[in-house]
Amino acid sequence: MPKVDPVQPEDPTTTSAEGPRTPPRTTARLRVWLGEAPTRHSPPYSRYRWARLLTYFLLGWIALIIAVGGGAEVSESYRIAFPVALVTTALQAVALLLAGWRPVLAWALSLAAATVTALLARPHLAALPPDGPGPNWPWTTPTLIAHIAVFLLLALRVRPAGVVAAATVTTAVTWVLQALMGAGRYSGTGTLAVALCAVMAVTGGALRSRQQARSELVQQTTITVEERARRTLLEERSRIARELHDVVAHHMSVISIQAQVAPHLVENPSPELLENLSGIRANALEALTELRRVLGVLRSEHPENSEDPYGLGAPGAGAAPDAPQPTLDRLGALIENTRAAGLDVTAEVTGGIRPYAPGVELSAYRIVQEALSNALRHAPGSRVRVEVGHLPDGLRLRVDNSPPRHPVPPSPGAGHGLLGMRERVAMLGGRLVAGGTEGGGFSVTAFLPGDVPDPPDQRPTGEQTP
Repeated sequence: MPKVDPVQPEDPTTTSAEGPRTPPRTTARLRVWLGEAPTRHSPPYSRYRWARLLTYFLLGWIALIIAVGGGAEVSESYRIAFPVALVTTALQAVALLLAGWRPVLAWALSLAAATVTALLARPHLAALPPDGPGPNWPWTTPTLIAHIAVFLLLALRVRPAGVVAAATVTTAVTWVLQALMGAGRYSGTGTLAVALCAVMAVTGGALRSRQQARSELVQQTTITVEERARRTLLEERSRIARELHDVVAHHMSVISIQAQVAPHLVENPSPELLENLSGIRANALEALTELRRVLGVLRSEHPENSEDPYGLGAPGAGAAPDAPQPTLDRLGALIENTRAAGLDVTAEVTGGIRPYAPGVELSAYRIVQEALSNALRHAPGSRVRVEVGHLPDGLRLRVDNSPPRHPVPPSPGAGHGLLGMRERVAMLGGRLVAGGTEGGGFSVTAFLPGDVPDPPDQRPTGEQTP
C-alpha cells in the first residue's frame, strides 16, 4: 500500500493564499463584544421544547404585526406609498427576528430602517394640512416598539460599554433628525425614544449582571464543594496512612531488635549469618526511618515549621502524634462517650474473643467510630445498636440506628465517611454494606477477615492463590 503522510493540524495563525487568518481567541473575544457568544439569553432560550416553540411563535407574530400593521400606519400617517412603507417596517421586523442571534447587526438595521423612514416622511410632513395634531416623528409607534425590543435584546447580550455606545448613537441620530433637520407639522417622539432606550439599557444590563452573578456563584459553590470533598478525602487517606505507619513501624522495630539479639542466641555464629543479620537490622532501621519521615510530613500541615512538626497548634488541640492506636479494647470507652453525647447506644459481643492483626483491630475501631459519628450527626436522639461478632474466619461489625426523633439540620460534612470505611475494608480484603433501613434508619455492616491476605503483587514467587 502507498504510504500516506499524516495530516498535520493547521495552525489558525498561519498565513495562506487567502491571507492571514484571525486567531481563534481573537474571534471568540469579538463574538463576546458583539453579543454573538451563546448565553442564557440567546436562542434556543429554553431547554424545554414547548417553551422554545412558544417563544419563536410570539416573536414571529410580533414581527408580522410590525411589518404589516406598521406599514399601513406609516403609509397613512406620512402619505407614503404602501409598498415603500412596507419595506421599511419589514426591515424593522427582520431586525427583531435577527436580534436573538446578531444583536449588534439587528440594532444597526433597526436604527437604519427608522432613519430611512423618518427621512422619507420628512418631505410629506410640510404638505400636511395645518389643522389637527401632527403625526409622530421621527419615531413612529411601530418603529419605536421594534427598536426598543431590539435594544432590550442587545442589552441582554452585549457588555455595558457596547450598550452605552449604542444608546449614544441612537440619541445622536434622534437629535440630528428632530433638533437639527426638523420637519413640518409633527408630534416629536425623540425624547420618548431616548428615554425608552435608556430604560431598556438599564433593564437589560441589570438582568445580564444578575445572571452573571448567579453563574459565578454557582461556579464558586461547585469549586468549594469539590475542594471540600477533595480535602476530606485526602485527610481520610492521610489518617489511614498514619495508622498504617504506626502498625508497620511496630513490626519493623521488632524485626530490628530480633536481628540484633539473634547472634547472641547462637553459639559461634558464622560470619555469613552475622552479615545477613546485620543487613536485616540495617534495612529495618532504614525502613523505619523512612516511615517516620513520611509520618512527619503527613501529620504536619506546615512541614517547614520546626517548632510544631506535627501541626497540632496549641496544647489540647488534638491527639498526641505518638499515642497508641486504638483497638477493640477501647470500644467500651467509645460507646460511653457516644452515650454522653445524647445517643441511646446498646452493645453486644458474640463469639469467642480472640486477638487479631493490629490493622484489623484498628480498622474495626475506626469503622464503629465513624458509624457512631454519622448517627450523632444525621440521627440525633436515635437508638443505636452495635454488634461485634467474633467468627472463625474473621470479625463481623454491625451498627444500626433508628430514625432521628426531630428534624435534622443540614450537615456541614462532605459525606466521605462511608468512603473511608470502604477504603479500610477493601485494604483488608473484607466487605462492607451500608444503606437505609425500612423504618427510616441506617445500617452499616462490615466483615474483616481474621487473616489479612497479602496483596497479589507482593506474594512470594510460586505461591498459589486459593
